[in-house]
Amino acid sequence: MKSTESIQKNRKNVSDVTQTDFPILEFMLRNYRNFNARATRDALLAYWRHIECGGKMFWAIAGAMSSAQLGITLAPAIRAGLIHGLSVTGANLEESLFRLVAHHSYKDFPDYRYFTKDDDVKILNDRMRRVTDTSIPEDEAFRVVEKIIVPMWKTATERGLRRFWHEYFYELVQTLSPDTHEGNPDECWLLAAAKANLPIVVPGYEDSTFGNIFASYVKTGECNPTIVKSGIEYMAEFYDQYNELSQGAGVGFFQIGGGIAGDFPICVVPSIKYDLNLPVKPWAYFCQISDSTTSYGSYSGATPNEKITWDKLTKDTPMFVIESDATIVAPLILRALIECQRNPGDANAIIAELAPVS
Repeated sequence: MKSTESIQKNRKNVSDVTQTDFPILEFMLRNYRNFNARATRDALLAYWRHIECGGKMFWAIAGAMSSAQLGITLAPAIRAGLIHGLSVTGANLEESLFRLVAHHSYKDFPDYRYFTKDDDVKILNDRMRRVTDTSIPEDEAFRVVEKIIVPMWKTATERGLRRFWHEYFYELVQTLSPDTHEGNPDECWLLAAAKANLPIVVPGYEDSTFGNIFASYVKTGECNPTIVKSGIEYMAEFYDQYNELSQGAGVGFFQIGGGIAGDFPICVVPSIKYDLNLPVKPWAYFCQISDSTTSYGSYSGATPNEKITWDKLTKDTPMFVIESDATIVAPLILRALIECQRNPGDANAIIAELAPVS
């Protein structure tokens, strides 16, 4: 048994470390004790334990998280090897790019709750597209990117090439000249994912601004719709990607919001099992950050237990639901994980001190 002096010395060393290298981890462990804060802390610790055991983590991102600048913490987490695959809406995909090329032209509207219809008409006439309290500039974002990506689509049409939706954006973001960057490239998650060549699915990409723009060029006959591989092909490709990701300690599922960004990739497990009739490892972890209330038939608000009945999760899967605002919670979790990844030994000492396993 350790002496009182030894324990006190260890605590002093932990305290010295937390004041310098682990501000977010230490803050969360000391303060996040109950309710949604407790769920956030427990999800963080289970995520870290999974990574420490050699596991991987797949993120599903709905909502407008790119416009909310999640890339500030998401991009460093990708570079740190804390995220190993992504499912994103077409909007999140393109809006990460918009933040890179048009950041200075965005306008924020902190008083949006008090706007009248006339206020929003003025925003429309100013060629801004409001997303809650911020806005995407039509000319500096949509039209600038359109001038670059449409020739890519037309070249693919001429050559009969077929690619996944994200592959066009992976190429585009990596070929942009640095002098076109208005946002910090280190905070662009799309650029980080492209450089890492992360597996990514973009289900329902048609429901995005550039999905609409692509449809218009298909309608005029300037682009062939077959140059973009379908959602079905995304799932067929994801079968193999999932099997690779789930090797060893398995792959967890971290979900922001609900809808197709989450439901599409999580279905890969039962599809491999029942449709391909092949053995498959279950998801090794599940966490969802959502402000959706549980209601009739809502996928966004469904409890994780419902997924057991669909064989997406098992009764042994570590499950966490954080009923909160992902723009607040996700950056905290990501930052704490980055702190842990930089110095695992000291991080584990802090965790043992402040959040011992009961």
